Amino acid sequence: MKRIWIVLPVLVAGAVGAGIYVVRASDGKPSARDARIVHPERRILATIVNATGTVKLRVGSEVRVGSQLSGIVKKLNVTVGSRVRRGDVIAEIDDTTILARLADAEAQNHLDGASLERARVDYERAEKLAGQGLIPLQQEQDLQLAYGEAEARYQKSLRDRDLVKVDLDYVAIRAPISGIVASVSTQEGETVAASFTAPTFVTIIADDALQLVAMVDETDIANIRPGNPVTFSVDSYATRTFPGSVVSIAPKATIVSGVVNYEVTINIKKDAARLKPDMTANVSIETAEHEALLLPKSAIVQKEEGSFVDLATSAGPERRAVTTGGGGGTMVEIKKGLAESDNVLLQAEATGGQNQ
Repeated sequence: MKRIWIVLPVLVAGAVGAGIYVVRASDGKPSARDARIVHPERRILATIVNATGTVKLRVGSEVRVGSQLSGIVKKLNVTVGSRVRRGDVIAEIDDTTILARLADAEAQNHLDGASLERARVDYERAEKLAGQGLIPLQQEQDLQLAYGEAEARYQKSLRDRDLVKVDLDYVAIRAPISGIVASVSTQEGETVAASFTAPTFVTIIADDALQLVAMVDETDIANIRPGNPVTFSVDSYATRTFPGSVVSIAPKATIVSGVVNYEVTINIKKDAARLKPDMTANVSIETAEHEALLLPKSAIVQKEEGSFVDLATSAGPERRAVTTGGGGGTMVEIKKGLAESDNVLLQAEATGGQNQ
């Protein structure tokens, strides 16, 4: 797993070994070819962890839409690739049978309502007569029970009618989410049977369905935190980078060919609609920032015993050992050996002379 250093805020890039320094803004200084003396500059470096990843669908972002009713598909309003909004009618089931059942339920309800009214009148009459002692108490009680039964039958017919109305609402199959239709498994004129499971009509992928899952080596995972900024690219758009941020880190490792990696889930912040599931991505995760002294690479002398720079002093050139933070690009981090006030001589080949 390579780590990269990003110099903020400019972009000047180069690579040596396992590290890269990228300068993000012009420093306004003379170039190495125009000046013989340079000063170390203090800038902010961002540590970058490189990884490979895959564009995947979020859990729950793919919805299979089916029918709760059996019947003939009267109308199908979508095809593969259609964009739908939540609540749009995807398909319609033939409602002839449902309407017939509804008419029957309403007729039964009217009939039970008439029976209830008759039972109520009979009971109220019997109640008055029983109060005057003109009919036996048992006859009044029987009519009271009959009235209660009639009311129960009427309430049941109301529920039966409402249940058919619920089924009528299922005639129009609507999109539960906004997204793109990924598959269509039925056609107009086909008969569907909703028994134990609802037959699938279409599959919809939500608009915000995609996320990036990167595999980060165990040596780098300790530096990854939720919220870390991410940039990545895919082969289909080689010149474009996509922004993102770390959402979560898997607590359990994934071991492939003996290499321990951890899945890092990344939210795609922009242009996700351009991406497709299962695309392979080259991922850069920015993990930390620190201040560093930077010096042009052309000012550093590399020898077997280490790295050196030549300082301009009142007594003449003075060679000093320095500790670098890796190589790359036109700028190199100086970890030890220099101060911002030091006058550093560029090497002769950088100014058109001979090597010292």
